[in-house]
Amino acid sequence: MFLENLGVDALDPLRLGRFWEAALGTTSLTVEPDLLETRLDLDGTAYLDLCFVRVPAPNQAPLRLQLALRGGTEQADVVERLRGLGAEELDSGHGGQPRGELADVEGRAFRVRGEQEECVDTGPLAAVLLESADPERDAEFWAWLSGWAPAPDRGAHTLRHPSLHGPLLELVPERAPKRPDAKNPIHLDVRLEPGEDPEEIAAEIERRGGREMHPDWGELPWRVHQDPSGNEFCVLPAPAVAP
Repeated sequence: MFLENLGVDALDPLRLGRFWEAALGTTSLTVEPDLLETRLDLDGTAYLDLCFVRVPAPNQAPLRLQLALRGGTEQADVVERLRGLGAEELDSGHGGQPRGELADVEGRAFRVRGEQEECVDTGPLAAVLLESADPERDAEFWAWLSGWAPAPDRGAHTLRHPSLHGPLLELVPERAPKRPDAKNPIHLDVRLEPGEDPEEIAAEIERRGGREMHPDWGELPWRVHQDPSGNEFCVLPAPAVAP
Protein backbone atom coordinates (compact mmCIF):
# COMPACT_ATOMS: atom_id res chain seq x y z
CA MET A 1 0.00 0.00 0.00
CA PHE A 2 0.99 3.59 -0.40
CA LEU A 3 -0.49 6.97 0.48
CA GLU A 4 -1.85 8.36 -2.79
CA ASN A 5 -4.52 11.03 -2.23
CA LEU A 6 -5.84 13.84 -0.18
CA GLY A 7 -9.60 13.81 -0.82
CA VAL A 8 -11.19 17.22 -0.36
CA ASP A 9 -14.93 18.00 -0.26
CA ALA A 10 -15.68 20.98 -2.51
CA LEU A 11 -18.75 22.99 -3.43
CA ASP A 12 -16.93 24.13 -6.58
CA PRO A 13 -14.08 21.69 -7.35
CA LEU A 14 -12.68 23.77 -10.19
CA ARG A 15 -12.47 26.98 -8.18
CA LEU A 16 -11.07 25.32 -5.06
CA GLY A 17 -8.74 23.04 -7.01
CA ARG A 18 -7.34 25.91 -9.08
CA PHE A 19 -6.64 27.84 -5.88
CA TRP A 20 -4.63 24.97 -4.45
CA GLU A 21 -2.85 24.32 -7.75
CA ALA A 22 -1.65 27.92 -7.73
CA ALA A 23 -0.78 27.76 -4.04
CA LEU A 24 1.30 24.56 -4.34
CA GLY A 25 2.45 24.59 -7.96
CA THR A 26 0.89 21.21 -8.70
CA THR A 27 0.00 19.69 -12.09
CA SER A 28 -3.57 18.95 -13.27
CA LEU A 29 -4.49 15.33 -13.93
CA THR A 30 -8.28 15.41 -14.27
CA VAL A 31 -10.43 18.48 -14.80
CA GLU A 32 -14.19 17.88 -14.85
CA PRO A 33 -17.14 19.88 -13.49
CA ASP A 34 -17.41 17.60 -10.43
CA LEU A 35 -13.76 16.65 -9.99
CA LEU A 36 -10.34 18.24 -10.17
CA GLU A 37 -7.27 16.08 -9.51
CA THR A 38 -3.85 17.66 -9.27
CA ARG A 39 -0.47 16.08 -8.52
CA LEU A 40 2.22 17.15 -6.07
CA ASP A 41 5.46 15.58 -7.27
CA LEU A 42 7.69 14.39 -4.43
CA ASP A 43 10.87 13.11 -6.06
CA GLY A 44 10.19 12.34 -9.71
CA THR A 45 8.81 8.88 -8.95
CA ALA A 46 6.64 9.38 -5.85
CA TYR A 47 3.67 11.70 -5.67
CA LEU A 48 0.71 12.86 -3.62
CA ASP A 49 -2.51 13.75 -5.43
CA LEU A 50 -5.09 16.25 -4.25
CA CYS A 51 -8.62 15.31 -5.36
CA PHE A 52 -11.34 17.95 -5.09
CA VAL A 53 -14.74 16.27 -5.31
CA ARG A 54 -18.10 18.04 -5.52
CA VAL A 55 -20.43 17.70 -2.54
CA PRO A 56 -24.05 18.94 -2.60
CA ALA A 57 -23.84 21.05 0.56
CA PRO A 58 -21.14 22.59 2.76
CA ASN A 59 -19.47 20.13 5.10
CA GLN A 60 -19.53 21.91 8.46
CA ALA A 61 -17.82 19.12 10.37
CA PRO A 62 -14.80 20.12 12.45
CA LEU A 63 -11.60 20.13 10.41
CA ARG A 64 -9.50 17.23 11.74
CA LEU A 65 -7.02 17.22 8.88
CA GLN A 66 -5.33 20.51 8.04
CA LEU A 67 -2.72 21.54 5.49
CA ALA A 68 0.35 23.55 6.46
CA LEU A 69 2.32 25.32 3.75
CA ARG A 70 5.99 26.22 3.99
CA GLY A 71 6.64 29.92 4.46
CA GLY A 72 10.00 29.99 6.19
CA THR A 73 11.74 33.34 6.28
CA GLU A 74 9.34 34.48 3.53
CA GLN A 75 6.18 33.68 5.49
CA ALA A 76 4.78 37.19 5.12
CA ASP A 77 5.37 37.17 1.35
CA VAL A 78 3.78 33.74 0.99
CA VAL A 79 0.75 34.89 2.98
CA GLU A 80 0.44 37.96 0.77
CA ARG A 81 0.66 35.86 -2.40
CA LEU A 82 -2.06 33.51 -1.13
CA ARG A 83 -4.26 36.47 -0.30
CA GLY A 84 -3.82 37.56 -3.89
CA LEU A 85 -5.13 34.15 -4.97
CA GLY A 86 -8.27 34.62 -2.86
CA ALA A 87 -7.32 33.37 0.61
CA GLU A 88 -8.46 35.32 3.66
CA GLU A 89 -6.26 35.92 6.68
CA LEU A 90 -7.86 34.66 9.88
CA ASP A 91 -5.47 36.19 12.41
CA SER A 92 -3.03 39.01 11.71
CA GLY A 93 -1.06 38.15 14.86
CA HIS A 94 0.51 40.29 17.54
CA GLY A 95 1.25 43.84 16.46
CA GLY A 96 -0.07 43.21 12.96
CA GLN A 97 2.60 40.61 12.19
CA PRO A 98 1.24 37.66 10.19
CA ARG A 99 0.81 34.36 12.01
CA GLY A 100 -0.03 32.37 8.92
CA GLU A 101 -3.61 31.36 9.72
CA LEU A 102 -5.68 31.62 6.55
CA ALA A 103 -8.85 30.30 4.93
CA ASP A 104 -9.00 29.08 1.34
CA VAL A 105 -11.60 30.22 -1.20
CA GLU A 106 -14.27 27.97 0.39
CA GLY A 107 -13.47 29.19 3.91
CA ARG A 108 -11.48 26.16 5.08
CA ALA A 109 -8.60 26.95 7.42
CA PHE A 110 -4.96 26.19 6.65
CA ARG A 111 -1.58 27.41 7.86
CA VAL A 112 1.59 28.92 6.49
CA ARG A 113 4.47 27.93 8.72
CA GLY A 114 7.28 30.28 9.57
CA GLU A 115 10.94 29.45 9.97
CA GLN A 116 10.95 25.90 11.36
CA GLU A 117 13.91 23.59 10.90
CA GLU A 118 11.81 20.50 10.32
CA CYS A 119 10.14 22.08 7.26
CA VAL A 120 13.13 23.50 5.39
CA ASP A 121 13.22 20.76 2.72
CA THR A 122 9.62 19.64 2.44
CA GLY A 123 8.64 21.60 -0.65
CA PRO A 124 5.63 23.94 -0.77
CA LEU A 125 3.41 21.66 1.34
CA ALA A 126 5.19 21.46 4.68
CA ALA A 127 2.88 19.12 6.55
CA VAL A 128 -0.46 17.38 6.76
CA LEU A 129 -1.75 17.52 10.34
CA LEU A 130 -4.17 14.77 11.37
CA GLU A 131 -5.93 14.93 14.74
CA SER A 132 -5.69 11.82 16.87
CA ALA A 133 -6.98 10.55 20.20
CA ASP A 134 -3.63 8.76 20.69
CA PRO A 135 -0.88 10.15 18.41
CA GLU A 136 1.66 7.46 19.31
CA ARG A 137 -0.76 4.64 18.49
CA ASP A 138 -2.03 6.30 15.32
CA ALA A 139 1.46 7.13 14.06
CA GLU A 140 2.19 3.40 14.16
CA PHE A 141 -1.12 2.65 12.41
CA TRP A 142 -0.49 5.17 9.63
CA ALA A 143 3.12 4.10 9.16
CA TRP A 144 1.88 0.58 8.42
CA LEU A 145 -1.02 1.80 6.28
CA SER A 146 0.77 4.44 4.22
CA GLY A 147 4.28 3.06 3.89
CA TRP A 148 5.64 6.34 5.27
CA ALA A 149 8.44 6.04 7.80
CA PRO A 150 8.73 7.54 11.31
CA ALA A 151 10.71 10.79 11.29
CA PRO A 152 11.47 11.50 14.96
CA ASP A 153 14.04 14.13 13.96
CA ARG A 154 11.13 16.14 12.55
CA GLY A 155 8.95 15.96 15.65
CA ALA A 156 7.08 13.46 17.78
CA HIS A 157 4.58 11.20 16.01
CA THR A 158 5.69 12.41 12.58
CA LEU A 159 5.93 10.34 9.39
CA ARG A 160 7.58 11.03 6.05
CA HIS A 161 7.74 9.42 2.61
CA PRO A 162 10.69 6.98 2.44
CA SER A 163 12.31 9.14 -0.25
CA LEU A 164 12.66 11.88 2.41
CA HIS A 165 10.96 14.27 0.00
CA GLY A 166 7.64 16.01 0.36
CA PRO A 167 5.42 16.93 3.31
CA LEU A 168 5.37 15.52 6.80
CA LEU A 169 2.38 13.62 8.16
CA GLU A 170 1.97 14.77 11.75
CA LEU A 171 -0.35 13.03 14.21
CA VAL A 172 -1.45 15.75 16.62
CA PRO A 173 -3.66 15.59 19.74
CA GLU A 174 -7.31 16.04 18.88
CA ARG A 175 -9.15 19.09 20.18
CA ALA A 176 -12.30 17.01 20.69
CA PRO A 177 -13.31 13.40 20.01
CA LYS A 178 -14.36 12.60 16.48
CA ARG A 179 -18.11 12.94 16.06
CA PRO A 180 -19.50 9.70 14.58
CA ASP A 181 -22.04 11.62 12.49
CA ALA A 182 -19.51 14.07 11.01
CA LYS A 183 -17.45 13.09 7.95
CA ASN A 184 -14.03 14.72 7.76
CA PRO A 185 -14.03 17.46 5.07
CA ILE A 186 -10.53 16.33 4.06
CA HIS A 187 -9.38 12.72 4.25
CA LEU A 188 -6.50 10.48 3.17
CA ASP A 189 -6.63 7.65 0.63
CA VAL A 190 -4.23 4.74 0.27
CA ARG A 191 -3.87 2.51 -2.77
CA LEU A 192 -3.20 -1.21 -2.81
CA GLU A 193 -0.22 -2.58 -4.68
CA PRO A 194 -0.72 -5.39 -7.23
CA GLY A 195 -1.07 -8.70 -5.43
CA GLU A 196 -2.32 -7.26 -2.12
CA ASP A 197 -5.56 -8.85 -0.96
CA PRO A 198 -8.20 -6.27 0.04
CA GLU A 199 -9.84 -8.74 2.43
CA GLU A 200 -6.56 -9.35 4.24
CA ILE A 201 -5.91 -5.60 4.42
CA ALA A 202 -9.42 -4.97 5.81
CA ALA A 203 -8.89 -7.65 8.47
CA GLU A 204 -5.53 -6.15 9.45
CA ILE A 205 -7.08 -2.68 9.72
CA GLU A 206 -9.60 -4.13 12.18
CA ARG A 207 -6.85 -5.90 14.11
CA ARG A 208 -4.94 -2.64 14.45
CA GLY A 209 -7.95 -0.77 15.84
CA GLY A 210 -9.64 0.63 12.75
CA ARG A 211 -12.94 -0.45 11.26
CA GLU A 212 -14.63 -0.72 7.90
CA MET A 213 -17.59 1.54 7.18
CA HIS A 214 -20.49 0.82 4.87
CA PRO A 215 -21.89 4.25 3.97
CA ASP A 216 -24.94 4.58 1.76
CA TRP A 217 -23.02 6.21 -1.09
CA GLY A 218 -24.00 3.78 -3.83
CA GLU A 219 -21.67 1.33 -5.55
CA LEU A 220 -18.06 2.32 -4.99
CA PRO A 221 -14.84 0.89 -6.47
CA TRP A 222 -13.05 1.47 -3.16
CA ARG A 223 -13.63 0.61 0.49
CA VAL A 224 -14.15 3.13 3.27
CA HIS A 225 -12.58 2.71 6.70
CA GLN A 226 -11.83 4.66 9.87
CA ASP A 227 -8.54 4.76 11.73
CA PRO A 228 -8.50 4.05 15.50
CA SER A 229 -9.44 7.70 16.19
CA GLY A 230 -12.40 7.63 13.80
CA ASN A 231 -10.80 9.48 10.88
CA GLU A 232 -12.15 8.27 7.55
CA PHE A 233 -9.89 7.01 4.80
CA CYS A 234 -10.39 5.04 1.60
CA VAL A 235 -8.51 1.97 0.41
CA LEU A 236 -8.36 2.18 -3.39
CA PRO A 237 -8.01 -0.94 -5.54
CA ALA A 238 -4.64 -1.90 -6.99
CA PRO A 239 -4.01 -0.59 -10.51
CA ALA A 240 -4.78 -3.03 -13.27
CA VAL A 241 -1.77 -5.05 -14.39
CA ALA A 242 -1.16 -4.90 -18.13
CA PRO A 243 -1.37 -8.33 -19.81
